[in-house]
Amino acid sequence: MPLHFLAEDASDAQPDGMVVLTGAEAHHAAAVRRVRVGEEVSLGDGRGVWLTGECEAVTPREVIVRISSRTDIPAPSPRIVLVQALAKGDRDELAVQAATELGVDEIVPWQASRSVSRWDAAKAEKGRARWSSIAREAAKQAHRPWIPEVTPVLTTASLAARAAGSLLVVLEPSAAVRLTELGLDGSDPRDVLLIVGPEGGISAEELAILEHAGATLARLGDTVLRTSTAGPAALAVVSAALQRW
Repeated sequence: MPLHFLAEDASDAQPDGMVVLTGAEAHHAAAVRRVRVGEEVSLGDGRGVWLTGECEAVTPREVIVRISSRTDIPAPSPRIVLVQALAKGDRDELAVQAATELGVDEIVPWQASRSVSRWDAAKAEKGRARWSSIAREAAKQAHRPWIPEVTPVLTTASLAARAAGSLLVVLEPSAAVRLTELGLDGSDPRDVLLIVGPEGGISAEELAILEHAGATLARLGDTVLRTSTAGPAALAVVSAALQRW
């Protein structure tokens, strides 16, 4: 399989044309992955454009690729969204990385009431940028044509407001219904939002707000998973149900 890199803008790239990698991508290609002139690579722009081409010039500052083929890959529908509560340490970041590798389409940071980590105004943009960087690198490693968007951090009230046009599923160990029993089959075009709480779980008040908004509570088996594990595990179940896998 060709090595994969991300081009800043490949929207106009066509066969026999050129794409130039610069900056960190060029350095990574030339100095880390050590691509050579004549080597085939794949390129993507993270927005559905998928290119294959051959390296014509390689330096740490600039890699020039002549395009041999182009494929435009549509975004998946329905989309799967991970709503990840902020967590201490790197547990929320681990969830972002794994979920991106597994195919999540959007990532929503959630300031849950029991989140130990708090994103105030000063931290919110920095935290979002960090999650976006993790998602970008994970998407590149997984050879994904679409990079999931990381939205601004949401409160519980803002999250409940998304219920009008989405299917909200709260991962709750005490729920009576299993995630595998929800009957997801892809015929419903609404986004599927998988909501994961922090280390201390989702508070009763938050569960009431989300249920009142129309969310469904569902559990993953009979065990309690870490906040870094629950989202990716649920994503795998939903991907299989929607026949994305």
